[in-house]
Amino acid sequence: MTFGEQPAYLRVAGDLRRKIVDGSLPPHTRLPSQARIREEYGVSDTVALEARKVLMAEGLVEGRSGSGTYVREQPVPRRVSRTGYRSSAGSTPFRQEQAEAGARGTWDSSSEQTGAPAEIAERLGIAPGDRVMRTRYVFRDAGEAMMLSTSWEPLAVTGRTPVMLPEEGPLGGCGVVDRMAAIDLVVDNVVEEVGARPGLAEELLALGGVPGHVVLVVGRTYFASGRAVETADVVIPADRYRLSYHLPVR
Repeated sequence: MTFGEQPAYLRVAGDLRRKIVDGSLPPHTRLPSQARIREEYGVSDTVALEARKVLMAEGLVEGRSGSGTYVREQPVPRRVSRTGYRSSAGSTPFRQEQAEAGARGTWDSSSEQTGAPAEIAERLGIAPGDRVMRTRYVFRDAGEAMMLSTSWEPLAVTGRTPVMLPEEGPLGGCGVVDRMAAIDLVVDNVVEEVGARPGLAEELLALGGVPGHVVLVVGRTYFASGRAVETADVVIPADRYRLSYHLPVR
């Protein structure tokens, strides 16, 4: 193979990808069989198999048990709005943001006390194993799971206060800023780091994704006078949603 020349399986995958994108192989069409690819492109069975694997890893096709491999219908990406951290004024931050994007958001949550894992402890500035309140969320748009979140709050901050459980009590669901204000902590800084990685099996199962698909991960931490009062990981399917930030200029 000369310098710059693509391996045969990538050339075959590229041509099949082009046919999927331009509609020559529309959604729900069966992908040519391994034998057909071998004959049409003049390649070995191994090359044909690897080309199909590439398309499957990219989420362009999916296998159906006992039936074959079919072209997937590609979703049109929708926006997940990130609009800042103002007071919720009687509405949850998630509901505010999704309303601004024209969506109607709902969610489920569950909270439990646990020890802080090392990475989370570092983000919160506490010792590994220190007690935290961990809350897991599944956020939905029109009933479809669109986003997962796991948050951790140090019980040294919220323990034995009315806001110890994020989704219960008079300020349940009101968001970190308002809940911390209720215990005289003023959130004055929020840090978000956005990255991407392959989704974990349990994440993709909850989000209705395909194994191997990439997810966006927003690592978010709230600070009050330099002290971390909450940190969270927000997981979003990268093929179905785009993060849209609306940040005020000061």
